[in-house]
Amino acid sequence: MPSNPRFLNPAAIPKPGGYTHVVEVTGPGRIVYIAGQLGFGHDGKAGDFRAQAVQAFENLKAALASVGATFEHVVKLNNYLVDIRRNLSIYREVRDKYVNTASPPASTTIGVPALAREDALYEVEAIVMLPK
Repeated sequence: MPSNPRFLNPAAIPKPGGYTHVVEVTGPGRIVYIAGQLGFGHDGKAGDFRAQAVQAFENLKAALASVGATFEHVVKLNNYLVDIRRNLSIYREVRDKYVNTASPPASTTIGVPALAREDALYEVEAIVMLPK
C-alpha cells in the first residue's frame, strides 16, 4: 500500500458498512485501472452467483499481480450485480475475504438487469494506487 493513503468517513455522511466514502492518495505513484472482471475461468463455464463472485475476485487478484499489486493497493471498486436484492449479502461475504475490512476501498455497487455475457451474474472493476 502507498505510504500516504487516508481513509475518511466524514461525520456529515452516515457511516458505511464494508467500504470507505473517501480514499485520498497523494502522489507520487502509479494509478492502475483494471477493467471489469467477470466470474469465469479459462474453461468459460458459469457457476452460481457465489462461484462467479469468487472467480471474479480471483481474476482481479491475477490482474493486480500482473502489475505487482495486491488488494491492499485497491482504492476503488465498482461492482455490478444481477439480482442485487438476492445477491448483495453473498457479494459482501466474498468481498470481505479479499479486501482489508479495517480500511476498505471506496466502493460503488449497482444492480443491473444484465451484463455483457448472457450467463454473467457479477462483474468487478478496480482502481489501484501503487508507489512510484
